[in-house]
Amino acid sequence: MSQFNSVFKNKTVLVTGHTGFTGPWLCLWLKTLGAKVIGVGLNPLTAENMFSSVDLQNKIEASYILNINNYQDVKDIFDKHKPDFVFHLAAQALVRKSYHETLETFETNVMGTANILEAARHNGSVKAGVFVTTDKVYKNMEWVWPYREHEALGGKDPYSASKSAAEMVLKSYAESFFHTADSMNIAVARGGNIVGGGDWSDDRLVPDFVRSIVNKTKLTIRNPNATRPWQHVLALCHGYLCLAEKLITEPEIATGAWNLGPRPEDAIAVSALIEKFGEVWQEPSIEHVPADLAEAQLLALDSSKAKTRLQWSPPWHIDEVIAMTADWYRRYYDGEISAHDLTLEQIETYQKAI
Repeated sequence: MSQFNSVFKNKTVLVTGHTGFTGPWLCLWLKTLGAKVIGVGLNPLTAENMFSSVDLQNKIEASYILNINNYQDVKDIFDKHKPDFVFHLAAQALVRKSYHETLETFETNVMGTANILEAARHNGSVKAGVFVTTDKVYKNMEWVWPYREHEALGGKDPYSASKSAAEMVLKSYAESFFHTADSMNIAVARGGNIVGGGDWSDDRLVPDFVRSIVNKTKLTIRNPNATRPWQHVLALCHGYLCLAEKLITEPEIATGAWNLGPRPEDAIAVSALIEKFGEVWQEPSIEHVPADLAEAQLLALDSSKAKTRLQWSPPWHIDEVIAMTADWYRRYYDGEISAHDLTLEQIETYQKAI
């Protein structure tokens, strides 16, 4: 695969959620492709975080700490920078948190998305927008076979429901306002459970694993048999970049929803993931507790469409994903290399693997 045919070189790219986990990985990759990156997001949620670790604020053209729920603030950024591309990652992205901060979850994931679309609509500079939702938008029937893009949407928990609602907003804007030759082309990316270095979020398996090793505490497990489509954060960044490129070069095939999931054999149970991490790093002390909130037990994606039409295929299988993730954290805590340089090194390794 080419370096996205230089489609991002010297282009202004707006990334929302640049203070989260995936955002810094995507921003740094875009910088290697020659893009002028503008970041918009809230202050990081944890003291230790990817944004600060890689010093992203000083690595991109502009970084704004603001809430996307404030439409005027969002519009001002669009008017000032006139982005060519938008990658919308900003979200309340935790299932368990959505039960406790329900209104915030719906406001951010639904109205925040509408604010981005409305600002892009009135600005007119954006030619391609990649909007990130989740694999959890599907009405989960606990099927043994994977879900395809045409399957019914649903969402029992507030997080999943808010992301499904966001997709309805996206579809409405696409059909109501973005249907002319000179308007923004929209793609929706539905990814699986992301792992990789630099994630210190609460209530996520790998960060909890890392904390148990670093702090020498017990790892609490609620759903050891739950199966998830685990994938490296770079696999999803890769998919987002492929989509953005196709929205420019072949918009007739790139618009709409896309599953970006791992190989079927890489969807493994929580207990198996922990075991594999223990083999390449350390085995934590584990404490099993009953699940107190409803969570899906089985979920897999069919990504045939992306592999066929985008030529997107993550080069790392699950053992490599785990090895690269463990390696990032191990070397970060050993202090042998800066988080910024370590991240760029892994981006380069991934690109070579492509």
